[in-house]
Amino acid sequence: MKEQLEQIRRNAMEKLAVSHTLASLEELRLQFLGKKGEVTAVLKQMGKLSAEERPVMGQLANQVRADIEKLLEERRSALEAEALERKLEAEAVDVTIPGDSVSFGHQHPMNQVLEEIKNIFIGMGYQIVDGPEVELADYNFTRLNIEEGHPSRDRSDTFYFDDEDSILLRTQTSPMQIRVMEHAKPPICILAPGRVYRKDEADATHSPMFHQIEGLVVDEHITMGDLKGALVMLMKRLYGEDAQMRFRPHHFPFTEPSCEMDMQCHKCHGTGQVDGQVCSTCHGEGWIELLGAGMVHPKVLEGCGIDPAKYSGFAFGMGLERTAMGRMRINDLRLIFDNDIRFLNQF
Repeated sequence: MKEQLEQIRRNAMEKLAVSHTLASLEELRLQFLGKKGEVTAVLKQMGKLSAEERPVMGQLANQVRADIEKLLEERRSALEAEALERKLEAEAVDVTIPGDSVSFGHQHPMNQVLEEIKNIFIGMGYQIVDGPEVELADYNFTRLNIEEGHPSRDRSDTFYFDDEDSILLRTQTSPMQIRVMEHAKPPICILAPGRVYRKDEADATHSPMFHQIEGLVVDEHITMGDLKGALVMLMKRLYGEDAQMRFRPHHFPFTEPSCEMDMQCHKCHGTGQVDGQVCSTCHGEGWIELLGAGMVHPKVLEGCGIDPAKYSGFAFGMGLERTAMGRMRINDLRLIFDNDIRFLNQF
């Protein structure tokens, strides 16, 4: 048995000395020290030895195991060091080579316009508010005086989550007006920007998901003149003092009286044509509808616990994309969502 152990030691030392990969080291470890290895096989024969021989052979077997394990570890460390050295040589970086220039990003053109609008209204004393995009029909329609059967509540226009049409993706940020009025007392002066969703076909001026900015002012003696003054100031700050706008009578269930405000088309400059063709941005109208507005309907105020005999207010809602199109001279709304870096780098 002694000769067997010495022979195992010699074989192991010879093979480990010429092993050049970690995989081959593992194979040798299993060959000599594994559960079915050569040292283990010798130890299983210990029962055949006398009581006097057993301790001597056991000590020798342990020494052989220790010698093999030591050389295994030495070879493993050496091979790992060689592998690391080769990797460092292969991945060497020439620090004298000029580095690549890093391009800095910037705000999306739509966010640039949104920040401009926010700053303008903050300067006029407005507070910015935010709310849920998944909304209750009660807030999105009913409490805004939009009754059952109104076209805007139809499934062809609105994304509903349930069969009862009670939970939906908000179609406007107007629910924030209700949420604020039911918890705050006048004077109220808020701006509510955010994403909204409608089943609109994607074309030059429409998208199923877009951004809306709504404003609400409620206090004593608020008039239509206050509304017009705020909107004219906004547009002149955004588009310049020579910006051309017009107000048209309209009807909205949640405002009375109501109006729409248009801006002269920045592409055709109000002519309705470009190079003899119908303007694709304004569809030949010469004007682009920017927002709807009006005096808050007394029913809406009353539903929120605000006395319409004492208080009045105005509200407006504008599409951020259309506003950005005019501000940045963008002719097709779809370009805003394409994420084409060549387009975005212009801004």
